[in-house]
Amino acid sequence: MREKEIEGRLVSETKRRGGLCLKWVCPGFDGVPDRIILMPGGRIGFVELKAPGKRPRPLQASRHRLFLKLGFPVHVIDDPGQIAPALDEIGGAESGEV
Repeated sequence: MREKEIEGRLVSETKRRGGLCLKWVCPGFDGVPDRIILMPGGRIGFVELKAPGKRPRPLQASRHRLFLKLGFPVHVIDDPGQIAPALDEIGGAESGEV
C-alpha cells in the first residue's frame, strides 16, 4: 500500500468521526508532520504519513519530539491499522457520538 492510500484512509476516518484532517505546510519551519488532526471538543494531534516500513527523517523526528514536549500527540502511520488507535488517542469520537 502506498503512502497516498494510507493518507486517504486517514482523511476519510477523521471525517467519519466528525473531525478535520488538514494538510500542513509550514514555510520556514521544515520537518512538520503531514497532517493536523482537529477533532470535536478541541482535540488536536499531528500525523506523519510514511510508506510501509519507512521511518521519519532526522529533522522530522526532531520536530515530533518538540511537539510531544509541548504536549501534543504525534503519530507516525505507515499502515492503515494504525489509523483508528491514533484517532482514539487524539480523541476522535466514533461516528454518532459527535
